Amino acid sequence: MKLFVSPRAPSPRRVLMFLVEKNINGLDLVNVDLNAQEHKQAAYLAKSPLARVPALELDDGRMLTETRAICTYMEGLHPEPNLMGFDATERAFIEMADRRIEWYFLMPIANCIRHTHPGLAPLEKPQFPDFGQSQGQKLRDIARWLDGELQRQPWVAGDRFTIADITAFVALEFAKLMRFNAGAEGFVALQAWRDRVAERPSSRA
Repeated sequence: MKLFVSPRAPSPRRVLMFLVEKNINGLDLVNVDLNAQEHKQAAYLAKSPLARVPALELDDGRMLTETRAICTYMEGLHPEPNLMGFDATERAFIEMADRRIEWYFLMPIANCIRHTHPGLAPLEKPQFPDFGQSQGQKLRDIARWLDGELQRQPWVAGDRFTIADITAFVALEFAKLMRFNAGAEGFVALQAWRDRVAERPSSRA
């Protein structure tokens, strides 16, 4: 199988961290240069029509092009170590946590960076700086909620490390581009959690 990635982008990094956590090796990694607009070239669009990374090309030629779908597929092929839930109840609560992080934490961060960072101007046309700045403010509200969650439980979805922690860590690391630092903002539990995740080998994926 081939996995098309752009390692500096948050969504591919989520998949790469997931693979390391599950000790999955042997995929053919293909780097897509977003700055060079490779994701918008005909060869890549034939594989990922919406011009998104990551994308997983299966051995039979079919494509999976959404982060969560790729991780779900890999979890099915390699059930251990489990990162998405052992039964229906746990799977539902882990997915709830992961979706919350993806939509309400990662998305504002991405929108802020896409619309305010000069280096992303070629990729985000047109940029709307006011929108980006407003998204940065919304980030603080979600960070406050997440900090509260981590004051009462060790991991984002509960008592153990899951895919929700991967999504949250990648989001928080991506937020460095907007000069967001959880500790400096007073989110002590969030910073402590971030530092624990940073000690895991997957954090360097």
